[in-house]
Amino acid sequence: MVKKVNFGKIAVVIFITILIWVWADLALDEEFSVSSAAISVAKSTNPSLWVSFDNESSVSIEKVVLKGPASRIADVKRQLNDGSLAFEFFLDPEREAIVDSSEHNLNVLDFLRKSDKIRRLGLTVESCEPDILSVNVVELVKRSLDVRCVNEDQNPIRDAIVKPAQVDMFVPMDWAGEKLIAQVQLTRPEIDQARLAAIRKVPYIKLTAGQTRKAPIAVRITTPQEEDTLSDYTITTATLGFSLSANLQGRYRVEVTNSDVVMSAITIRATPEAKRAYENMRYQVILEIDDDNAKSTEPLRKELIYNFPAEYVRRDEIVLNQQPVTARFKLLPLSTEAQPNPGH
Repeated sequence: MVKKVNFGKIAVVIFITILIWVWADLALDEEFSVSSAAISVAKSTNPSLWVSFDNESSVSIEKVVLKGPASRIADVKRQLNDGSLAFEFFLDPEREAIVDSSEHNLNVLDFLRKSDKIRRLGLTVESCEPDILSVNVVELVKRSLDVRCVNEDQNPIRDAIVKPAQVDMFVPMDWAGEKLIAQVQLTRPEIDQARLAAIRKVPYIKLTAGQTRKAPIAVRITTPQEEDTLSDYTITTATLGFSLSANLQGRYRVEVTNSDVVMSAITIRATPEAKRAYENMRYQVILEIDDDNAKSTEPLRKELIYNFPAEYVRRDEIVLNQQPVTARFKLLPLSTEAQPNPGH
């Protein structure tokens, strides 16, 4: 006689088994230390507040000890390893009731325990280092700031046209004069592009070296067509200098085999001031020689370096107006007697 299968009893057994597994997993809590945590000021912070950790917008937490079921700890370790989880927490000063201008102490342990991220992970925070952080809050005031365009070297771009010429931004109350300027930085390609059509950029201010604040609007920038203020010059009195690595100095003598080409006239385009500064350089061209040249078995060739004064290069006031010359040279070992003795 075929016995009837009691599915109800089987279901109860399976349910009880699952409960036992779940209970066992919960009972086996583990601890895990995280050393890559950080707290950052939330970007949604009221723009009239400047919140910082010792003038920085974020601060590292040396150690956070988490506790929870072994399976959840394993999930956290896996996500940390594959980069899908970052222990970055965001400080909303209004939520933490630290909005008045002063220095506040943040209880880091309480802050982390209230974190939505920790709750979603199903873990608890047992301890952390440091447990107290200093948070500085400064109330800002709205001011109209002039917008200044600068290049990548922070030099003003002459005759740049900015519309609107001013932007409203929140700044520290004691700022005045040159401080009340918002900057727009343009790369060389952007400067060239702005000669053809207006480009849009967002001005910014620097609250400190480590913190910037962007304006709420973008401005339109055009730069005037560049006038060619450079003239053609020929330098006929060039001198050649050698730059040898420390390992080669005192061990080799350089013999240039095409000195007639290397010492030929140099044609440049420059302003009169840049041309005079270049002529006054100790060496107009430099042959740079490194360790690999001494090891090479091939004929040695290297393009000359044209030793233009750096300040005029930055201002685009001097350029080479010919193909760079390639020097051919030999490295001749000096005699043993001529080499310096490292022991003396």
